Amino acid sequence: MFKKILVPLDGSDLAAKILPQVAELAKTQDAQVTLLNIYLDLKTEVSGELLDELMDRELKSCQTYLAQVAKDLTAQGVKVQTDCFVGMPPRDIIAYADKNGMDLIAMATHGKGEVAWVLGSTAEKVVTHATVPVLLVRVMEIKPPRTKEEYYLEVLDRGIP
Repeated sequence: MFKKILVPLDGSDLAAKILPQVAELAKTQDAQVTLLNIYLDLKTEVSGELLDELMDRELKSCQTYLAQVAKDLTAQGVKVQTDCFVGMPPRDIIAYADKNGMDLIAMATHGKGEVAWVLGSTAEKVVTHATVPVLLVRVMEIKPPRTKEEYYLEVLDRGIP
């Protein structure tokens, strides 16, 4: 069913939370996984030699990160390829999926409530406009309850009597 799975990653721990599910799905479907990182072009804002060097570093960092993730997935028996380029993430994720005949886009999301609804997140834009199925895994970050001491320190820091 899913032979080509696109996994957009931005280098964050949250985005990488989709990888265990993708690995299992890819193995059961004998699918090819494409890890994609699209980073913003800073040259539209500023130019110069320093900026060129920063953009080169960004590309190398992207390639290094995706190579490590690909190595980890390959060790689990998953067929993987990677791609890094400059662009606008939501738009270019969708375009990449269309251009490369992807069967599924798999992403993690934090589902951060009202702010995400007003401003829109990458995942929300991809789900809304993609022409292929999108698998979203909501990542819940569970924080342990505060101790009394932490609560009182927080109250004191805010200046609340």
